[in-house]
Order: sequence, then C-alpha cells, then structure tokens
Amino acid sequence: MSRVRPIGTRNRSKRLSLTCVFTRRGLLTHNTTAALKDYAFELVGQEVKQGEAILAVRLSHKPTAKPVPDAVVFASRLDMAPAGMPTMTTELEPQPATEPGLYRFKTNLTMAGDWQFSLAAKVPGETGTVQSQIVFKAVP
Repeated sequence: MSRVRPIGTRNRSKRLSLTCVFTRRGLLTHNTTAALKDYAFELVGQEVKQGEAILAVRLSHKPTAKPVPDAVVFASRLDMAPAGMPTMTTELEPQPATEPGLYRFKTNLTMAGDWQFSLAAKVPGETGTVQSQIVFKAVP
C-alpha cells in the first residue's frame, strides 16, 4: 500500500468521509463515517456519588457487542451543562484499566446534579475519532 487520502463528496447534505487506499491491484475504499458509528461509549452505572469518584466507561463495537481494548481514550471535559451550568467543570485523571474495553477516570464531583462527560477515542485499525457525550447524575 502506498498512500491514504481522505475524499469527500460534492453533495454536502450527504457528505461521506472516505479513505482511499491505492494498492498494486487498484483502489480500495472504506466508509469511515459508518465505521466510526459502529462504536459507542457507555457509562458503567447512570448514577455516581457526589465527591471523589471513579467514572468508568466501556467502549464497545456495536455490531458485535464486544469491548474495544487498546483504544487511546481522551477525556476532554466534565461539566454541568445539562443542569444549565456549562462553566461548572472539574478535573479528570486517567486510571489503570481493570478489564479490556473499560476506561476509568478519577474526578471530584463537587455538586449533586446532572453532569456531561465529553470524551473521544482513537480505535486501532480505524481512521478518524469516535466522539461521545455522556450525561449522568451525581447523587448526594
């Protein structure tokens, strides 16, 4: 294989992200938008105790329902936007995984209420970034 180039379509309402791979035998294409939609983050438990907490999220491949190990996961933001307070943020610290496909982050949920966890992942073998926002409740 020699070069990889992203190509878009002209019809913006139906834009697809394609990766073209030129090989000695010809051109191969792969629809990366559809492939990225095959992955999903899920919070382990929808309620978390207020205060010091470990947030655990599972990244899975939806068609097979299998966990995705060895992804590079970026936790970019934890805020109270769902409660109307987008400037109320807190720090996130990555923690060691306890099982394949499970990604953990230490945080301090300073208030009870609805929180939004924004994260992204680079999945091995896929082009592009899986992005997600998970809303959960911190309880006293």
